[in-house]
Amino acid sequence: MVKKSKKKLGFKENYQDYIGGKLRLKTYQKVGIVFLVVVIAGLVGWLYEFVFTFVNEGTGQWYMKGGNLLPWMNIYAIGALLVVPLTYKFRRYTWAVFVISFFVTGTVELIAGWLVYTIGDGTRYWDYNGEPWNFGNIGGFVCFLSATVFALGCLALVYVVVPFCVYLARRMNRRGFLTLAIVLFGLVMIDEVANLTLKNLDLPTAMDFYEAQGWEYR
Repeated sequence: MVKKSKKKLGFKENYQDYIGGKLRLKTYQKVGIVFLVVVIAGLVGWLYEFVFTFVNEGTGQWYMKGGNLLPWMNIYAIGALLVVPLTYKFRRYTWAVFVISFFVTGTVELIAGWLVYTIGDGTRYWDYNGEPWNFGNIGGFVCFLSATVFALGCLALVYVVVPFCVYLARRMNRRGFLTLAIVLFGLVMIDEVANLTLKNLDLPTAMDFYEAQGWEYR
């Protein structure tokens, strides 16, 4: 008897299972999805910062963002790793996902900004003190507008990025999916660890490399 191959579900069917709570994933699929979310969130976050700085500065010049060689920012990946599990049971309710994301991303931004400022003797990677529309500003580390923007971004994370990763996990074969996820995740982690190590050893980092190419950081 010839064994029939299991029909692979399309994106729509996978999306319905995801939203409807019928999603059943194997361990390797869950791990691969987490890896891909980390990569995609950090990449999209870097792109957002890159474009936002160009528009916000208004100088007509592009500025480099992040401290890695690859276009990836860890704070966005950290935020995504918190938002996805905390909103998972509420994914049927967009308003709940938004509210949870608002407080989660706002808290991450506040804590990260404060830690960098405290440990780095006044170093700031962002500062909302001088920004317009900074209602709810706390020490320049977070404000109502920034938390709102990031919460809106989390809607795309929960309703676009995660379903896409789920689709890949269920559509691709195990070897192909794990290879894709592990290679991409491995690249950003090697980049992250390497730059942190070089910085602690007072050796040239990715930032030094880009500055040597004529890029200015903001």
